[in-house]
Amino acid sequence: MNEYAVRSNNVTKIYGKHKVLDHVCMNIKKGDIYGFIGKNGAGKTTMIRVLAGLAIPDEGQVELFGYNEEKELTKERRRIGTLIESPAIYLNMTARENLELIKIQRGIPGTKCIDEALNLVGLEDDNKKKTKNFSLGMKQRLGIAMALLSNPELLLLDEPTNGLDPIGIKEIREILIKLNRERGTTILISSHILSELTQISNRYGFINNGKLIKEMTAVEFSNKCKTYLHLKVRNASDVSIILENEIGIKDYEIFPDDIIKIYDEFDSEKITLTLAKHNIGIKEILPMGEALEDYFTKLVGGKDNE
Repeated sequence: MNEYAVRSNNVTKIYGKHKVLDHVCMNIKKGDIYGFIGKNGAGKTTMIRVLAGLAIPDEGQVELFGYNEEKELTKERRRIGTLIESPAIYLNMTARENLELIKIQRGIPGTKCIDEALNLVGLEDDNKKKTKNFSLGMKQRLGIAMALLSNPELLLLDEPTNGLDPIGIKEIREILIKLNRERGTTILISSHILSELTQISNRYGFINNGKLIKEMTAVEFSNKCKTYLHLKVRNASDVSIILENEIGIKDYEIFPDDIIKIYDEFDSEKITLTLAKHNIGIKEILPMGEALEDYFTKLVGGKDNE
């Protein structure tokens, strides 16, 4: 049984002389909430459009649910819901009327899907309000409801929280977590609010200048960026032996310039006293950690690539 909802093999897209996507190899497992991270202009929207069938790659291949032939991809895309940029809403219609129109356009049978979508995004009580009177957050929730009409197995969301206030962001986050947990929906979500992605994603993809430069799980990120004690001394190798034998520290790494990163639960005072007993001077000792924003900045070199 195929475990991937999305795979891409060297997907490349060129507009004029600009290579917007450069041999992108993406892997999203079924059940993932995949945080797609990149600056504006990095290629996020173009990649989502390629996956949705709205743009054709100049090179490479897309695979959806294990299928990669064009006829098969057309069929498999019926299992996808998308929200790319702002949702196309008829402002003089209610939320229900908008969904009824889309249901007819897509040939979706029955009316149960409308009630389910409205209930899921919390718009079931706004049947009489025209969408022109909706807040931005309500419009985004309606956009997600549109994407959910056909009960998709995969959601592709491009900046769904863009422009929302903290309450609106929280509402969208709770909807996506509920979808993932209760329906098993696989979700690709791009966002420039990286702290938000850390609250929902179990896997990340980092794109820069059209290249997917890193994929990692949330666990891998947590292990790499977790809090640690930064210790700079002379002869780090010798000091590490003392830390192991006398304090019992096992989880650490030695870096250039005699820097030791200690990941075990640590007692700075105990470490300081132990090393002082051996007449070992400490150049630097301080707790450190790294947020997703910091990691991304280091990954892309901190340059403006927009």
